[in-house]
Amino acid sequence: MATNQGSEQGNEQGNEQGKSAGSSQKSEGQASQKGSGKRGFAAMSEAQQREIASKGGQAAHQKGTAHEFDSEEARRAGQKGGEAVSRNREHMAEIGRKGGESRQSANRDADSRSKTSQKTSRDKDADDA
Repeated sequence: MATNQGSEQGNEQGNEQGKSAGSSQKSEGQASQKGSGKRGFAAMSEAQQREIASKGGQAAHQKGTAHEFDSEEARRAGQKGGEAVSRNREHMAEIGRKGGESRQSANRDADSRSKTSQKTSRDKDADDA
């Protein structure tokens, strides 16, 4: 019996040592993760990210699992976006105001150009006479 108790105590001590060793490894790993900054895809340059993403897109197309918009799906998406934007009354009012200002400005510019061209043609006629 005494031998069994000794082995049980040894196992308990071994388990405790294993736990403490594991916990120290865990805390070291956590500490190194905090200080390392970006990892994986985020740590790559933009060119590397684009290259990998491009390969993924090409593979999806070859496999036939890539998603492609058809005209009906694009129409529904645009309709949803339009509905979402038009719910914001202030935003729509601002869009309308800017459009009106732009049109008014364009009309003014067109009027001034036509008046200028009329003056120059009258001046030429007067010089010819």
